[in-house]
Amino acid sequence: MMLNQNRAPIYEALERFRLMRVVPFDVPGHKRGRGNPELTAFLGEKCVNLDVNSMKPLDNLCHPVSVIREAEELAADAFGAAHAFLMVGGTTSSVQSMVLTACKRGDEIILPRNVHRSVINALVLCGAVPVYVNPDVDQSLGISLGMTRESLARAIREHPHAVAVLVNNPTYYGVCSDLRAIVRMAHDAGMLCLADEAHGTHFYFGTSMPVSAMEAGADMAAVSMHKSGGSLTQSSLLLCGPKVQAGYVRQIINLTQTTSGSYLLMSSLDISRRNLALRGKQVFNVVRELAEYAREEINAIGDYYAFGRELINGDSVYDFDATKLSVHTLDIGLAGIEVYDALRDDYDIQIEFGDLGNILAYISIGDRVQEVERLVSALAEIRRRYRRDPSGMLSQEYIDPTVVASPQEAFYAEKISLPIEQTKNRVCSEFVMCYPPGIPILAPGERITEDILQYIEYARAKGCQLTGPEDPNIRHLNVLK
Repeated sequence: MMLNQNRAPIYEALERFRLMRVVPFDVPGHKRGRGNPELTAFLGEKCVNLDVNSMKPLDNLCHPVSVIREAEELAADAFGAAHAFLMVGGTTSSVQSMVLTACKRGDEIILPRNVHRSVINALVLCGAVPVYVNPDVDQSLGISLGMTRESLARAIREHPHAVAVLVNNPTYYGVCSDLRAIVRMAHDAGMLCLADEAHGTHFYFGTSMPVSAMEAGADMAAVSMHKSGGSLTQSSLLLCGPKVQAGYVRQIINLTQTTSGSYLLMSSLDISRRNLALRGKQVFNVVRELAEYAREEINAIGDYYAFGRELINGDSVYDFDATKLSVHTLDIGLAGIEVYDALRDDYDIQIEFGDLGNILAYISIGDRVQEVERLVSALAEIRRRYRRDPSGMLSQEYIDPTVVASPQEAFYAEKISLPIEQTKNRVCSEFVMCYPPGIPILAPGERITEDILQYIEYARAKGCQLTGPEDPNIRHLNVLK
């Protein structure tokens, strides 16, 4: 059946509802904004008018039968999936629903260690056991790469009863593994293949892009529409292939997702899907060209290295997302986080993140040449003003973990709080990460080593935003008794 991608059923239903002038004796309590005039003045009358509760004309996210169901069918069609679910808890919720669908307590799941914390959070919730495939590392850039085919094959041989393989497509920096091969290897072993595509929405629409998870035959994919797809923050999609039982996935989603789905978020997904289905190919080609232009201009400054498709090696960097403007900064003697801070504080430019050796400027459908040129000029001036001797700087973005216990066991075990300098060789029971990007330096169940403690202290000194532990100052860590 051909679906009409010009439609936006949730948006259309909300417009019909707005014209009905229904008297609200339901929630939300602001009653179309009348009860909270400051909020109405801030967000606008139209916005708060459409912040409504589930009702028959507007369907119900927990059990959609009309306009939400139509919107999900259109999303599945646009993304080449068998089923799509509108998600209002961010891609964290999509990732967790994906893992909880595939895994139960005691199951093994094969995954790279450079996953977002939402993946390991899901293991805490369901009790599955991670089998980490340590990614290759580019030593000169200090970034983790993708899973190699050989390392995945070894993990499958050593853990033949694992239920799933999870892969990043792409990583935060734009690196893609050989997804078609990974899907094939997982399926040949009787395992599901799950893809965290938080940063890969555009793969489904642009040309000359890495392969998308659904095109590669993956079973499930978490797609962060609000990142490169243009929808509101916290809106996401969960895509499923034909072998996944959609009714069961819905039950899993309903274990954790709100029963009060935001129609602002859902309509933004609906409208953004329509925009990408109709114009995605054109707009993402422009995004890619803009990022390539920025890369050339930044590399012409000197000392910066805006890396791209030249990293491709056929395995751990099987492909590269050319829309990602990732820039190595250590050769100007500054950590990425220091450049990040200087851009914001001195030039009013907010980029996505800076780590110890790199920055990421997110280029997407709302960017223009003039903003890119302002970024390039600011980077040139930062180099001129702040450049210093880079010797002695730490570059490593990834440290191989030693896993002692499952995330769930460690998270719920009896624990004590110790000053961080006294935790060497103890087993951590909480997360420590720089956010963004939200990849744990430590996860529950991992041994705390001298290298990790030095990394945390260095990241703190450079100004990284450390998050995760119970102690907000990150001066104490919870460890197993």
